[in-house]
Formats: sequence, structure tokens, C-alpha cells
Amino acid sequence: MSDILKIELCGIKMNTPILAASGTFGFGEEFENFIDLKNLGGVMVKCITLKPRVGNPGVRITETPGGMLNCIGLENPGIEKFLSEILPRIKNKFNVIVNISGSSVEDYGELAKLLNVEGVAAIELNISCPNVKDGGIIFGTNPAAAEKVTAAAKKNTDKPVIVKLSPNVTDITEIALAVESGGADCVSLINTLTGMEIDIRTRKPTLGNITGGLSGSAVKPVAVRMVWQTSQVVKIPIIGMGGIRSAEDAAEFFLAGASAVAVGTANFSNPGVTKKIADGLEKYLQTQGLKNISELIGKVEI
Repeated sequence: MSDILKIELCGIKMNTPILAASGTFGFGEEFENFIDLKNLGGVMVKCITLKPRVGNPGVRITETPGGMLNCIGLENPGIEKFLSEILPRIKNKFNVIVNISGSSVEDYGELAKLLNVEGVAAIELNISCPNVKDGGIIFGTNPAAAEKVTAAAKKNTDKPVIVKLSPNVTDITEIALAVESGGADCVSLINTLTGMEIDIRTRKPTLGNITGGLSGSAVKPVAVRMVWQTSQVVKIPIIGMGGIRSAEDAAEFFLAGASAVAVGTANFSNPGVTKKIADGLEKYLQTQGLKNISELIGKVEI
């Protein structure tokens, strides 16, 4: 891989600006036979919570036109097992970005503190979850709550804190500005859109959780728009994600203002898609006469 794709994001050196999105790439090990993991910018590993979670009952994934719906329910082995068994296996293989989730501000602070260890490159906050102490308010849809949870994590770690923004809001820039004020080093967007599918034969929802998160190609135009809007108001870098399947898709996000991109749902249909995107992006930059991907960031002509 040439230097044309090399970047530094929040002090993290990356061979490419292509990352694997949380929830679609396991803990990275599962893809070792398909791609050279060191050629990824990093892996946003499966979401980790304080205690193990078994996830939601019933059907968890269903394919939709242009994407998929999922309601996994944050199934994971918990922070203790991650630190004792999983992190030691993966920490030298790629930049490990740990996605975390909690049900209170204190949960995020505690997780950030526990993950302030060697082998963790950064922490990504999944704030698309309810704060049970505040009556179920969703952190990611309330600017004050988003700022508070970001500050709690930032206070407890020396690692870069990335905040993953929910698209299920009226104005994503309000949330972006709030987490930036809370000390976020970077934002990643977008998380999934809320969707639902009904089986017309049974007249019941397909998913066991009734609703789920919509991802895939169908959400890309929304994601590109939100990345562009966010880039207009924040000074911190943006990781763009949502429906990226090709180098052309990735280029759109860079033009909109992203400094890096993460690939999610496309990994299910093609486990080697991140390499394909990186190779295609390198060729595109060469045809544009650019020496580094940074020269493309935010260059959309309005």
C-alpha cells in the first residue's frame, strides 16, 4: 500500500483511511483469512458493555431492499472477558477501537477507565441507547445528555474518544456540537436508522424486537448529507459511514468532509470489501492527480 492513503487520525497512524465498523466485523480475528488486517485503518470492534449481554430474543437480522435491519441487542462477552481474553489476542494485529455502551453516564465513565490500557487505540461511544437513570432518554438524541456522557468518558481515559452519532434526530449538528463541547476528539456517523418490517403472512413484525436498525446502501444519501452538515459546524475530524460498498461511495464521504470512513454492512456480503475499496480509492486519487487522501477532504463544490 502506497503513502497516498496513509493518514493520522487523532494521533493514530493508519495505513489507510478505511476502517471496519462496529458490529459488522466481530473482534477482527474473524476476517484474518480474507484480508491483511494491518492494511485497515483500524477495527471498531463489537460493542462492549460492563456485564455480558445475551442480546435480543427472536429473529435479529432481516434483509431489506438495499440493506438490512438488525436488532442484535448488543450481545457481547462483557468488559472483563474482553480485557482478559480478547484484547491480548488482537492488540498487536491492528488499531483496536473499542465501541462501548452503557445505561448511565457512570457506565461510560467506568468503561473508559477500564479501557485506558495498552493495546486500545481509541474508544468509540455508542450513544444510541437509553439512559435508564433519566427515564429512558436516549443519550444520542439529547444534546445535554450526549455532552455529559462524552465528558464522563473523556475524564477517565487518555485515549482518543470518538462519539458515534445517531441519525434519528431532527438536527444532527446540535448533537455533534454538544459532544465536541464535551471533549470528543472525533465523531463517527451515521449509526443505523430505525426501521421495521412486517411479515404479511403472519401479520407480525419480522424482528423479535419489533423495530431494528436499518443499514446498507439505502442509508448512504442520508449519511453523506449528515456528514456534510456536521463538517460545516465542528472542528474535530469525522469518520463517515453508512452504506459504503465501493471506492466511489467512500470518495463521496471524503468530499463531504470525512477524514476517514468505516465500512459495515458490506462486510457481510463480501468479507474482502475493505481491501477492494482501498485499492479503488488509491486508483481514483491517482487519476485526480492527488498525492494524499487528505487533499480530497471537504472538497465538494457547492
